[in-house]
Amino acid sequence: MADQPVRTQDARDPLPTALPRYPTPWGDRVPAQIHVRRDLLPAISVLSTVSLLGLAVGFLWSRLAPGLLVQIVEDGTPAALRTESYHRFDDLVLFMLLGLAAGVITGAAVWLMRERRGPVLLVAAVLGSALAAWLAYQVGLSWAQGRFPLPSAPAVGDVLTLAPRLESAWAVLAWPLGAALSYGIAAAWNGHDDLGRRLG
Repeated sequence: MADQPVRTQDARDPLPTALPRYPTPWGDRVPAQIHVRRDLLPAISVLSTVSLLGLAVGFLWSRLAPGLLVQIVEDGTPAALRTESYHRFDDLVLFMLLGLAAGVITGAAVWLMRERRGPVLLVAAVLGSALAAWLAYQVGLSWAQGRFPLPSAPAVGDVLTLAPRLESAWAVLAWPLGAALSYGIAAAWNGHDDLGRRLG
């Protein structure tokens, strides 16, 4: 019992001078690189493909938008019948809703291109959507005019149907806004630095 060594304060094991370094979630991160040159050709393809969809949306609007019933009055000018003036608002809202829906679908479809995700494809989708909305605006009005032709010499008291019209060109912003919104929400929901490009 007396032969056992006694541990003194100086005989304790010394504390390590340097603690091991543990990785932190915010340190030593390499920022994701933007591959502009690699994504340029797919971006041009997205821009051209999305812009051609404006023809389909313009045709759909020209078929769905209601015409405006008017009556020719004594001085030869058309006067809208009661409650028919609401169709001017209907035409505009219908175009904006079609554009917004097409924009959301565009952004979601472009997001599915996993290996090309990033700002280059987002810019291409927004520019293509703006071009598609302008194209839908132009051809939609033209096709609507062809759907409701006017007689050459209407008489007083005749009831005519005027073609639908868009009284504000700002409606073209709905499509690119929907595309940017849906793509941005998907990017914000994604937790990867490179938006999951490596997993593609």
